[in-house]
Amino acid sequence: MKDETICLHSGYTPGNTEPRVIPIVQSTTYTYDSAEEIGSVFDEPTKSLIYSRFANPTVMAVEAKIAELEGGIAAMCTSSGQAATLLAILNICNAGDSFVSAAQVYGGSINLFSYTFKRFGIECIFVDTNASEDEIRAAFKPNTKLVFGEMLANPALTVFDIEKFAKIAREKNVPLIVDNTFPTPILCKPFDFGADIIVHSTSKYMDGHALQVGGVIVDSGNFDWNSGCFPEITGPDMSYHGIVYTEVYGKAAYIVKARMQLMRDFGVYPSAHSAFLLNLGLETLALRMQRYCENGQVVAEFFKASDKVASVNYPGLKSDKYHALAQKYLKGSSGVVTFALKGGKAAAVKFLDSLEMASNAIHVADIRTCVLHPATTTHRQLTEDKMLAAGVDPGMIRFSVGLEHIDDILADIKHALACV
Repeated sequence: MKDETICLHSGYTPGNTEPRVIPIVQSTTYTYDSAEEIGSVFDEPTKSLIYSRFANPTVMAVEAKIAELEGGIAAMCTSSGQAATLLAILNICNAGDSFVSAAQVYGGSINLFSYTFKRFGIECIFVDTNASEDEIRAAFKPNTKLVFGEMLANPALTVFDIEKFAKIAREKNVPLIVDNTFPTPILCKPFDFGADIIVHSTSKYMDGHALQVGGVIVDSGNFDWNSGCFPEITGPDMSYHGIVYTEVYGKAAYIVKARMQLMRDFGVYPSAHSAFLLNLGLETLALRMQRYCENGQVVAEFFKASDKVASVNYPGLKSDKYHALAQKYLKGSSGVVTFALKGGKAAAVKFLDSLEMASNAIHVADIRTCVLHPATTTHRQLTEDKMLAAGVDPGMIRFSVGLEHIDDILADIKHALACV
């Protein structure tokens, strides 16, 4: 099926007289006919449902839909995008390990990688997304377990060169994890270019309506864990009866381990109602992404032509540094545009405060246009050097174009610019 059809039909097929829409199974527990049967499920949790901290029918339907959209073997939803990134990495890295990450990633990811993981004894080695292959290779250490990158970085809008990083990851026998939040699988399918694992903040375009926070991990099933470098996946898990994930679950070893071990211990599984709302967003994702891209392109071109604008970042612009990579990997550049006014931070604040329709909000990728000043919000906690490395200029504005009529969006922009 094509993406538009997958968005509507994948994950749940009603039987005769059953509900056409995915039902909300609002229950924490599931009953069994015998003590022996329920005991057997604790030996083999994927055999059946036991508790909604592990799995829930409503959430499972959404997981199946997202996995099919990305072309993966399976997916696991989480309570936030940050939780998805956390578990995706902890599923591989232990204290004493390191991983390589592109420097141009979401500010929350930088915090997680730089500080919290450091407390866990896990080191993140940042490299510029534009680094040469030799520079990336030089960042690796004997204990490096994975590579991480953000497909369309928030808010720098750099385009991650999947094939370049995937090539080096393969050489080093480590998996490549890609955050595909902004493009969504409608605009980019990282598995097609060599990524092994994908994470999303489903709170953004997938949900699309600013209704609920969520995340997801998708496993391609393509990475060979049997290199001797991943004993936690290829060796016995003594916290689960000594099970060896690669022997029992084969290509799904990574994602099953994440569910049976990490979801069990961290408990960051979403509610059935949250998954139901996410599915409503997924059903129109393909249609919405088309309009986001159309509106985003027009807004980017408008900012580019303004004499009050110092710079614009949007890979859809032919003049953009990442236009060629966008043409290679993306079917569109989403609805997020970042730009800087010539008056710097003071002008940015005046512009933001002068908008009448667009919301000044700590959110992005909504159906409604929303704006933000990253340097004083999402990236406020970073040092100046780390902020610049992440591609955040002090005067940068993140403009997330919504689905309003483009004439109304432009009218709001023109009014705000006239006040600067």
